[in-house]
Amino acid sequence: MAEYERMLDANEEWARDFPGALPVAPARKVAVVACMDSRMPLFPLLGLAVGDAHVIRNAGGVVTDDTIRSLTISQHLLGTREIVLVHHTDCGLQKTDDASFADLVEEATGARPPWPAQAFTDVDEDVRESIRKLRASPFLLSKDVCGTVYDVTTGRLHRVEAD
Repeated sequence: MAEYERMLDANEEWARDFPGALPVAPARKVAVVACMDSRMPLFPLLGLAVGDAHVIRNAGGVVTDDTIRSLTISQHLLGTREIVLVHHTDCGLQKTDDASFADLVEEATGARPPWPAQAFTDVDEDVRESIRKLRASPFLLSKDVCGTVYDVTTGRLHRVEAD
């Protein structure tokens, strides 16, 4: 059975107990930007319930133009005012660099990506860079950002202070 078949079956079971529609605006007025790593169960690890927060995930949890686009919509149209960054230890983006990754993709596909992978070596410094990018954005209404790193071996978060 394909994984998507299992997911569709799981959805049928979940839908039986579906509590009904929630407001489109997040109840806790927060947006989370996190890595897509499958070891981070964001809702339980942050004490969130369905409807509490917007969650934006990508490789590395990096702040890209699209991340800022989503946060701008989240703040201007849907009332969020806080941003929580959740990066993590043992990230795949710590295991490469932008040039090597682009070479790998080009070798496998014949096409070189037009965007950088945004690889990094120091996770805390990468969180600080993400905070800097968010605070420098002219599009966001609130620059209230909390940076964190999730330890994949202990399940704990530690806060990263901005410069």
